[in-house]
Parts: sequence; C-alpha cells; structure tokens
Amino acid sequence: MQIHVDADGCPVKQEIYRVARRYKLAVKLVANKWLQAPDDPLVEMVVVGDGFDAADDWIVEHAAAGDVVVTADIQLAARCLKKDAAIVGPTGRHFTDRDIGGALASRALSAQLRESGVVTGGPPPFRDRDRSQFLQALDQAIQQGRRRV
Repeated sequence: MQIHVDADGCPVKQEIYRVARRYKLAVKLVANKWLQAPDDPLVEMVVVGDGFDAADDWIVEHAAAGDVVVTADIQLAARCLKKDAAIVGPTGRHFTDRDIGGALASRALSAQLRESGVVTGGPPPFRDRDRSQFLQALDQAIQQGRRRV
C-alpha cells in the first residue's frame, strides 16, 4: 500500500507525511515541477513532464488496488477508482463509485457555466476544519485498505 499525491497545490502534504510515518507507508508526490519534500526515505518526489495531465497519467499508471490517492481532481479520482484505489480529497471527501458520476456531472456543468461567462466563484477557502476532516478520511482509507490486504 502506498499514498500517491497529486502534489501541485495540495494543501495537506504535511498531514500526509505525518500519517505515512505513523503507518510506515511510502508517499509518492507527483507534480510537473520539483517541490520541497522532507528528507525521509518514505517520501519520493516524482517530477513528470509538462504535458497536459502528465501527473495524472503517472498516478493512474502506478496506482494499484488498495493504494490511497490524494487529489481534488474529480477526473483523476474517476480514473483511479477504476484501479480500485481509495480516493481522498484534501478536504476529507471520499470519492466512491457511487458518487463519482454526480461529481463528474457537477464539474462538467460548472465548466459549461464558466465557458458561457457565468462567474462561479471557485472553491471556498481551505479551513482548519478541512484539515481535520482530511486526517480522519486518510486514516479511514488506510485502515480500510489494510483490512483488504
């Protein structure tokens, strides 16, 4: 079991490192450019090319059943669910087969509204409560994954 992180703009990297150390799990930080990472044998920085969705493609290729993927990207979440990975968003949202279709539809609708000139306002600011919910969700995903193995 590993934790794959869609690392560009991920606000909960420190929390991921802390949980990974507790469970002794490898963390793959995946981004288009080098990011600061702790000097820890469990944490690996993976820099992919600048191509569109290059980080997403790397994560999908390397994620395995039972792994945890941390991302806010709904399309990446949908692709990783097909690999039987657990998906956790930075605010603690679990993406599952039951709700991914609705999330994809909402994303498409928002994109269509933006393209037609409607100002949608973007996501709400990240709060301490989101950080706490993320920690609970990550711990839960890891526990579920360990029971499956």
